[in-house]
Amino acid sequence: MSSLQTNSGTVLGRIVEARRAEVAHRQRVVPETVLRIAAKKADPPRDFVGALCRDQINVIAELKKASPSAGLLREVFDPKSLAVGFEAAGAAALSVLTEEGFFQGALAHLRDARGAVSLPVLRKDFIVDPWQVWEARAAGADSFLLIVAVLSRSALGELIALGRELKMEPLVEVHTAEELDVAIAAGARIIGVNNRDLHTLSVRVETSFELIDEIPNGCVAVSESGLRSAEDLARLRAAGFDAFLIGEHLMREADPGAGLRRLLNG
Repeated sequence: MSSLQTNSGTVLGRIVEARRAEVAHRQRVVPETVLRIAAKKADPPRDFVGALCRDQINVIAELKKASPSAGLLREVFDPKSLAVGFEAAGAAALSVLTEEGFFQGALAHLRDARGAVSLPVLRKDFIVDPWQVWEARAAGADSFLLIVAVLSRSALGELIALGRELKMEPLVEVHTAEELDVAIAAGARIIGVNNRDLHTLSVRVETSFELIDEIPNGCVAVSESGLRSAEDLARLRAAGFDAFLIGEHLMREADPGAGLRRLLNG
C-alpha cells in the first residue's frame, strides 16, 4: 500500500481519504445490485479507445468547474453547451470531472454532457472501489480514470478487469517511471502521463517526454495537464503520444470550443 493511501498530508491524500468516506456512505444508500441493474439499462459504451487512435491530433476535452490548484474556473458551467462546443470544434472525446468536494463536479454533469453529443465520455474521478465503476457505467460513462498512485496493485488489476467486463477500457494514469511499470504490469492499454505532480500540484510537461519511450507500442499513450499550445501538441505527437487531455486551459477560455478549435488548427 502506497503512502498516499494512508497519508492525508498531500492534496491527493486528502482527496482520496474524502472519496473513500463518501463512497462508503453512498454504498449504504445505493447497493451495488441496484447499480448493476441500472448499468444493464444504460446506453451501450462508445468506443473510447478508437476515438484516441485516429491519425490526427486527438484531444480529450475536459469539463471541470473548479480544481484544488486553480480554484473556480467557470462561474457559468453548462455541461451540455460545453460538450456541444467541444464536439463541433473537433474533440476526439470528453472527460468530465464528477468529484464533488474539491472539483465541484457531479455525475449529472457527465450525464448531461454525454446526452448532448455522440463522443465517448471519460469519468474523471478518484476511483477506489468497484462500486464506482458500476456507478460510472450506470451513469453512461464510456471509460473511467484509474490513478496508479492511489491504488494497490491488486486493486488496480481488479478495476481494469471490471472495466473490460463492462466494455469500458480505463485510462490508467501515471506520473513516474515506477508507476508506469505498475501500470504496464497490470496490463493497462490506455496509459496517461500526468504532467502534474499530484503531491505538490506543480506541472512539468517534460514528464511526458521523459516517460514516452517506456510506454509499450501496443498501448494508447495520453499526455495530460499543462498543455496550452498547438506547438505543445505537435511536439508530443511527434514524440509518440496518441492523445492529449486538456482541461484547465480550455475552461479558462471565454468560449472553450473556440479555444479548442484554435489549438487544433495550430
